[in-house]
Amino acid sequence: MSYDYDLFVIGAGSGGLAASKRAASYGAKVAIAEGDKVGGTCVMRGCIPKKLMVYGSKFSHLFADAVGYGWRPVRAKVNWERLMQAVHQEVNRLSQLHISYLAKAGVELLPFFARFADPHTLELVDRQGEVQQRVTAAKILIAVGGEAIKPNVPGIEYSITSREMFLLPKQPKRLAILGGGYISVEFAGILRGLGTEVIHFLRGDRPLRHFDQDIQDGVYEGMLRHGVDVRPRCHISSLTLTQKGKIRVHYEQQGQTYETKVDAVLCAVGRAPNLQGLGLERAGVHLSANSEGIVAIPVDEYYRTNQEHIFAVGDCTNRVNLTPVAIAEGRAFADTQFGNQPRTLSYENIPSAVFSQPEAASVGLSEAQAKAKLGEDKVKIYRTAFRPLYYSLSGREEKAIVKLVVEKDTGWVLGAHMVGDNAAEIIQGIAIALKMGATKKDFDATLAIHPSTAEEFVTLR
Repeated sequence: MSYDYDLFVIGAGSGGLAASKRAASYGAKVAIAEGDKVGGTCVMRGCIPKKLMVYGSKFSHLFADAVGYGWRPVRAKVNWERLMQAVHQEVNRLSQLHISYLAKAGVELLPFFARFADPHTLELVDRQGEVQQRVTAAKILIAVGGEAIKPNVPGIEYSITSREMFLLPKQPKRLAILGGGYISVEFAGILRGLGTEVIHFLRGDRPLRHFDQDIQDGVYEGMLRHGVDVRPRCHISSLTLTQKGKIRVHYEQQGQTYETKVDAVLCAVGRAPNLQGLGLERAGVHLSANSEGIVAIPVDEYYRTNQEHIFAVGDCTNRVNLTPVAIAEGRAFADTQFGNQPRTLSYENIPSAVFSQPEAASVGLSEAQAKAKLGEDKVKIYRTAFRPLYYSLSGREEKAIVKLVVEKDTGWVLGAHMVGDNAAEIIQGIAIALKMGATKKDFDATLAIHPSTAEEFVTLR
């Protein structure tokens, strides 16, 4: 049977873009469907606009720090509308750039949402839900990413998600944030740096519960120093709208009930694969739910679903939800299926960063994970916490944390963790060492760059 395309990709985010271009480079006839702007979550409403806002929010700290270095004080205030306009311009520029890359690679871009009609046939649907075209493909890749979820709380419809944060016409004077993951702590730092009063509600004791305990503690303490009103062990009972358009957050903490009034509520309690409307049942694609009830597309090591010709990569599989992982998966899929180079991806020692304030980054096992895997007496911890030199003149109370998790018998470095300025840039280099199997002796034999924060990784004793 002949098909319209050798490969049809659903979703022009990080994974879909990488896979389609790589497959086309091998001579495959490829099309990609995207009903939204090209670039996916990372480019349009995630990594890129968020990092630009992180940069923008840090100028308030720089202005204050400059006084300690002899600069005259300045009274600066952010122009929210101008900042958001600049961010959107850059996002749109990058989206157009990705479109040009697709054209250059020979990938046909179809500006529609795609859904299965049968295992090899896709319906292309416009924003009004009308079918505009039907196409067939020998192989189909699902790369639809994820979307923010909201808890079942009365009035939760009054909250916004990270998607809408980039669309706010005015800066909220007072913002409540629900959730303890990286999105919540990043926006807490951004908005606080821009001058918003931020109240951050946590269900547990600390944010970032999947990270090393020192990262959890370091970020939490840093947020408090930066003026974020962090309220741990809270249960949100409801949200109500006032006559003047404010939102009342009703919550319980340590058996007591409270309420507070804010201009906006950011719900950042988690994300889930964006699978609605795909018609997966018509293609016979199976789904599975994890212990937290998140439904995703299960795949094998070559990203194949239960259907021989249908594949999935990126956040819709709910494996490791990071942009570089989706890109690597997309390329590995294309190499395997169209490049005659079968290969899989290793999910060990994947570095990750949280662009919180203070920043945090990590690679490898946390202290708790290492001890659970090897035993308490088989793991040795090297750790230091200190005030970086930069802050000695600024007078600001900031603390950096540098930590190595080491297997005692072999000396292998199992994990590296950091809280502090430029943590992501530093851990990226450390990740290479871990990927190559470096030992503590290798770190010790490496000469330091002095004075720097990074040197602490090679001087820990």
